[in-house]
Amino acid sequence: MRKGLTLLVFLATLLGAGFGVACHALALDPATHTLILKGLGLVTTIFLRAVKMLIAPLVLFTLVSGIGRMGDAGDIGRVALKTMTWFIAGSLVSLAIGLAMVEVIQPGANLHLEAGTGAGPLSAAPMSLSLFLTNLVPTSILDAMARNEVLQIVVFALIAGIALTRLGEGGKHLLVLTEQLSNLVLRMAMFVMNLAPVAVFAAVAASLAEGGIGMIAQYAAYVGGFYLALVLLWGALMVAGIAVLGLARQKSLMRAIREPALIALATTSSESAYPVLLYKLEEIGVSNRIASFILPLGYSFNLIGSMCYCVFAMLFIAQAYDAPLSGGQIVQLLFLIFVASKGIANVPRASLVVVMSLLPYFHLPESGALLILGVDHFLDMGRTCTNTVATAIAAASVAKWEGDRLVKAA
Repeated sequence: MRKGLTLLVFLATLLGAGFGVACHALALDPATHTLILKGLGLVTTIFLRAVKMLIAPLVLFTLVSGIGRMGDAGDIGRVALKTMTWFIAGSLVSLAIGLAMVEVIQPGANLHLEAGTGAGPLSAAPMSLSLFLTNLVPTSILDAMARNEVLQIVVFALIAGIALTRLGEGGKHLLVLTEQLSNLVLRMAMFVMNLAPVAVFAAVAASLAEGGIGMIAQYAAYVGGFYLALVLLWGALMVAGIAVLGLARQKSLMRAIREPALIALATTSSESAYPVLLYKLEEIGVSNRIASFILPLGYSFNLIGSMCYCVFAMLFIAQAYDAPLSGGQIVQLLFLIFVASKGIANVPRASLVVVMSLLPYFHLPESGALLILGVDHFLDMGRTCTNTVATAIAAASVAKWEGDRLVKAA
């Protein structure tokens, strides 16, 4: 990993913000403005596609080799139990913070809007528990990899990794091959990540060139309230991390993951941060068998920033349209968000899709999605970064419980 890439990403974020605000403020003619937006969008799209082409093989090979090194099924079950316990606890804390903040701040209480037209293309069917469980099992691993269905790849890799441990001497040769393939894809990912500063510049510039700073100001209570909820959520994460890792190791972890967190923040894509996050965790002592096991699971089960956003956005819409939910409905909402947030991490604006799918269930106007669409990108930055940091802390904590010795970040 090239030294100084974190600084370059940070500078690209600032320059992109300045360029985007300037483009919006200069009031360029529509044709020129559209051309700039298309050019910036093309850069971001190419980068994200380059990362996505590596995610499926990286998850598959690292997870198979990681489980193969665990060897005993009891070790796999123990790590899985610790991981899922951490994820579920984090999800409950996230939902509680989102609910508390939106009820205290009441960001939509003074809007008094009337239902308008539907939001059309954002519509999506609700994710039921039965559909989620069905979608866990891939009909074909090639199809799952082609569509980057991370959770299905994880299920296949779990079975393959356990089978690998049962092959005896022949399995050892396959394990070596799998590890080499994992290293190959990771090296390819490092090449792609060198382009991160350019992609970050384009992503930030495009969002601000289109909406400008004024868009955020119009939704100050909504945007500010959600980021205040994220501050509390980060506080809870830090406390949990310190409780398990200790203050010194927690500081070291946060220094190590600055770069993937910043990439996730700027690109609003957890996938773009995955290769660097895996590398950084291993660099500070988290074993590959732990990191390669937990990070893919975190893609679907540890989206605590997204869950906090979903409950905050849903109740904001209810307040804006003067349609308060009862206590029983709120409990239903929290449960549905917990289920619906699983397994759709690869959908663009996944959290907004979850909100859109739940609006009809609670008889809220679908035009509520249009209400929050304009500033969703700026909130997506915060929730994606939070998801990335939360999964990193979970991986380091489980690694500590499993006896890995974490070292000071470089």
